[in-house]
Amino acid sequence: MLVTGAAGFIGFHTVRRLLADGRRVVGLDSINDYYEVELKHARLAQCGIDAADLQWNTPQSASAAPSAPGAYTFVRARLEDADYLQRLFAEYRFSHVCHLAAQAGVRYSLTNPRAYVDSNLTGFLNLLEACRANPPRHLVYASTSSVYGLNRRMPFSPQRPADHPVSLYAASKKANEAMAHSYSHLFGLPATGLRFFTVYGPWGRPDMALFLFTRAMLAGKPITLFNNGNMQRDFTFVDDIVEGVVRVLFRPAAPVTSTVADAASNPASRAAAGGRAAGAAPVPATEPESDPSCSEAPWRIYNIGNGSPVALMDFVRAIEDALGRTARIEYAPMQPGDVAATWADCGPLEHEFGFRPRTAVADGVRRFVDWYLMYYHGAPERSVSAADVTDAAQDSAEGQ
Repeated sequence: MLVTGAAGFIGFHTVRRLLADGRRVVGLDSINDYYEVELKHARLAQCGIDAADLQWNTPQSASAAPSAPGAYTFVRARLEDADYLQRLFAEYRFSHVCHLAAQAGVRYSLTNPRAYVDSNLTGFLNLLEACRANPPRHLVYASTSSVYGLNRRMPFSPQRPADHPVSLYAASKKANEAMAHSYSHLFGLPATGLRFFTVYGPWGRPDMALFLFTRAMLAGKPITLFNNGNMQRDFTFVDDIVEGVVRVLFRPAAPVTSTVADAASNPASRAAAGGRAAGAAPVPATEPESDPSCSEAPWRIYNIGNGSPVALMDFVRAIEDALGRTARIEYAPMQPGDVAATWADCGPLEHEFGFRPRTAVADGVRRFVDWYLMYYHGAPERSVSAADVTDAAQDSAEGQ
């Protein structure tokens, strides 16, 4: 099976889980410099890959990795390289594809929009074309809670429209969902999109709030909280996220014979029809309430989060407790385009896959802090600018 974004935060954890389960995995990543490359190399080393030996478009087998009975091969490649992607799929004939590679970040899209077009649109198209030529049993790909954009109805539900993204990053992910649907409809490709909320944990992204808040507090720098600290986020520990990803990966999306919202979202109807709306009649052309999370094509959309918003102030207190330090907090008004709260409705994922996050925020933050102190032990703390910390506070909403 293939995991893209394998040197990234969620991709790395997914690869480790699959290897621990005894799977044969091919990881793909371009190892770009969006954030520190050294951290990506260290993640690869945890899976038995020596970054010093990597060459473009040349698969490298892992050395024996501790507690990982599976077999791992990694290739440094770009999704934008359509020809190589076709050759890779033809050679390995992947049974499953878990697509976690993307150009992430909201503000970065304001100054580097073409990076999102290249990676998230062109790259995803190339992946779909490779799946078309050599079809896997299931394509699972990362979407984002950012697609909800201007939506204010809580909790955010995949069974309601999300048509007004407010960043190019979010728009590119919403486009991925539509592109995947077209390939599911035209070519029968089973495809499932997972809208990630705020994922945190060891080996995380350095541009996210937990990482930068921890670094700032250790350096005695202030952190900035918007909306005067009155923010809530659906924080989800990475191990819980990976559990959900793996459960979905091995159960391919199936068509739903009706996309009427009430029928498709009714647990009894779905259970009676193996995931389809039982006895559903064709949807009338005038039907105003269809379920945008499913289709008559083998295509599905789910939220994957904690399903329980956490006050940002409580999150900061958890970091303080784990570090044994008090944060220097600077408060600021709400930023334009930001939202006061995110909240994932994960009911469909829980009902159909038994997904239920189990890690309390205090425990997850402590596990991150333990990793951070171990990983950076003996190294001088990097300087943290006020802009870095301000950006982190807003990025805590973006999640992927």
